[in-house]
Amino acid sequence: MNKHTLASHNIRMLFWISFFGTMSFLQPVLTLFYFERGLSSSQILIVLMFWSGAVLIGELPTGMFADRYGAKQSFLVGSVLKIFSISLLLFAYEPWVFYLYSFINGFSVTFYSGADEALIYDSLKETNEENRMDGAMGKIQSATFISMLIAVIFGSYLAKDLADSQFILLIGLGLMFHLIEVVFALNIKQPSMDSFKKENPFSQVKSGLKVIRQAPELLLMFLNVTLVFIPAGAVYQYFDQPLMKDAGLPVYLIGVFYALSAVVGFLASNSIGWMTGKISRVKLMTISGFLAVTGLLLSAVFTSSLWIVLGSFFVLRLVRAIRYPIYSQLSNEYIPSGIRATTISLLSIVDSALDLIVFGFLSAVAVTGYSSVLIGCAFIAIIGTLMPIRPVKIKGKQNGM
Repeated sequence: MNKHTLASHNIRMLFWISFFGTMSFLQPVLTLFYFERGLSSSQILIVLMFWSGAVLIGELPTGMFADRYGAKQSFLVGSVLKIFSISLLLFAYEPWVFYLYSFINGFSVTFYSGADEALIYDSLKETNEENRMDGAMGKIQSATFISMLIAVIFGSYLAKDLADSQFILLIGLGLMFHLIEVVFALNIKQPSMDSFKKENPFSQVKSGLKVIRQAPELLLMFLNVTLVFIPAGAVYQYFDQPLMKDAGLPVYLIGVFYALSAVVGFLASNSIGWMTGKISRVKLMTISGFLAVTGLLLSAVFTSSLWIVLGSFFVLRLVRAIRYPIYSQLSNEYIPSGIRATTISLLSIVDSALDLIVFGFLSAVAVTGYSSVLIGCAFIAIIGTLMPIRPVKIKGKQNGM
């Protein structure tokens, strides 16, 4: 890819936005922070529910905002809201403050959802490089693995005594990085013919629904991705720590394996272009889906085998790293410019609804132990993997929808 194109510029900006925007030194000790500030287990779950609820509420209006005013403005609003929400943690000692933090933080995320993909795809279209979308998204995603590597190592060390002053230090460091994120958001450049049109927002929603209705392949492709990601990513991440601990891994080494998995994710994200050059995108999606199912089943059955648990852990991290960029390439080929962010946000609403359904189903089997949860996760993941994926065969097909 030419280093002097609009696309290469915006990819660099989004790489650094992702790097500084996901730098959370508090993340490796977040649950411990909640406990130290007086939250109970049930209240922590309520915190998560406020975050999911905000995402569900915010996806559509913020998608319309991005289509109407552009990615740059959307990123700036999202960044400011995120900084404000994290600042609340400095003074959070009552449950309602944590709930407010979680809601605002979840709402801030939706200003990025869809707008980032729309910006990159339309930037690539300016130089007829839209076939490089998966490689571009893989590179941007790799920034999150670098930030995770740094945050896990330094965050857990700086908060080793779980003192309140140490938590405040971690929050302050995170805010400093998020302020730098704003600087890079200010340097985003809009494509000359992009997804961001000054149209009636309700017509954008109508058009987005029409795209999904006329291209059921897009919805099936989305279900393939989300029904694998929810169990193999969103659910599994709450059980990988007790799995490793029960299999005999010392607690102080869990952070080390998190860091190693970040390296694996970084390398995989930066190798997406090479992978799709060797194996078709559809085959990679299918292979990675079955790998996720296998990893979940092995984790559920061989809970006492440390090497199998660790191997499954790395396989599931690898799957998470490669599936989203490939899906981003395949799905955006179906979506026309002008309503790209809104259409992606409409799909994200489906994702949020599926989150609630899957969490509800798994909570019913959780009483028998997390092995049953992981088996349930494998069952859901195989349903997603079997959803058909049909890429657009004729270039420009999406413009005729």
